[in-house]
Amino acid sequence: MKKLLLAATVASLVATSAFAQTATEYYVVRDTTTKKCTIVDKKPTTTTTTVVDNGVFKTKTEAETGMKTMKVCTDN
Repeated sequence: MKKLLLAATVASLVATSAFAQTATEYYVVRDTTTKKCTIVDKKPTTTTTTVVDNGVFKTKTEAETGMKTMKVCTDN
């Protein structure tokens, strides 16, 4: 019985941590004063940075690749 309870606990912890990792989004944002693009893992809440185009990605690698194709980010 203890083994079953332990296994269920471990399985739920693994599922919870996997869900938390996939829920992360990366945003390509542009600073309005410096005109530089960066990648952040939280949606900007200030008016000094804005999300570029459709700059929301599931992984950081996708965000880096996407940023390279965004005209506003490559013109600098």
